[in-house]
Amino acid sequence: MRAAVVTAFGGPEAVEVVDSEVPEPGAGQVRIKVAAAALNPVDAGVRAGAFGGAGQGIGLGWDVAGTVDAVGGDGGPWNVGDEVVALHYGMVKPLGTHAEYVVVDTDAVAKAPATVDAVHSATLPLNALTAAQALDLLELEPGQSLLVTGAAGAVGGFAVQLAAHRGISVTAVAREADEELVRSLGAARFSTGEVAPGSVDAVLDAALLGERALEWVRDGGAFVGVIPGAQPASVRGVRTTAVEVSPNGTHLSELAALVDEGVLTLRVAETYPLEEASKAHARLGEGGVRGRLVLVP
Repeated sequence: MRAAVVTAFGGPEAVEVVDSEVPEPGAGQVRIKVAAAALNPVDAGVRAGAFGGAGQGIGLGWDVAGTVDAVGGDGGPWNVGDEVVALHYGMVKPLGTHAEYVVVDTDAVAKAPATVDAVHSATLPLNALTAAQALDLLELEPGQSLLVTGAAGAVGGFAVQLAAHRGISVTAVAREADEELVRSLGAARFSTGEVAPGSVDAVLDAALLGERALEWVRDGGAFVGVIPGAQPASVRGVRTTAVEVSPNGTHLSELAALVDEGVLTLRVAETYPLEEASKAHARLGEGGVRGRLVLVP
């Protein structure tokens, strides 16, 4: 099979599409024939060496949508032919989802949304799980206020939609050109960054503003970042933490159901053949992408 890997760190040109053996699922695993796999900023970080792993081939890709092709052991709840989505967690792994086949643990898998195609489904796992798990860390109740930075991005956009669905009042921080978009996702208020200090119960900092965004949280509120360990120190009794996404098929199933209910919108910016993975990395590096770039084997 063909798979995108890096054997030496660098820019988009470091991404190679190579021949590799088709992986075999072990007990508690399934093999998925990949129909589509999203490209995320974490893939660019892996490619550039941000997470180490020098001297070995590293597979790229965390998100996958496709069809169960083989099961290991009893396969759990999954059967060959099931259409699924999954999060294949791991910074440094020999094969990722940017391949023709991928093996994942059964408990990371969920039934794919029925109302969208595989290309759109592939944008769900990593970013929606990150947003949902970040919101869970904030422990907000309906009627409380949340400010989301980077609200037009992938994680931020899901956070706006999920929070609004939970009855939380959302202020979206984004570029002026994105106001219509983030309001359509459910934001009650919009700002380009001029926010009164201490004016919200919590912040979900998808734009990595750090201490600047922390100032907007009321005394005793909560702050969650999206890079583990990079959140600012607590001040004024504000609880600060960061989400480290974890694969969870049960939670992913709930998110897929929200797609089918029309609560979550899946945004695709462009698609690329797997063989053009390096071009997709180059486009990601240019910035300004609204929605995800998706690789199709």
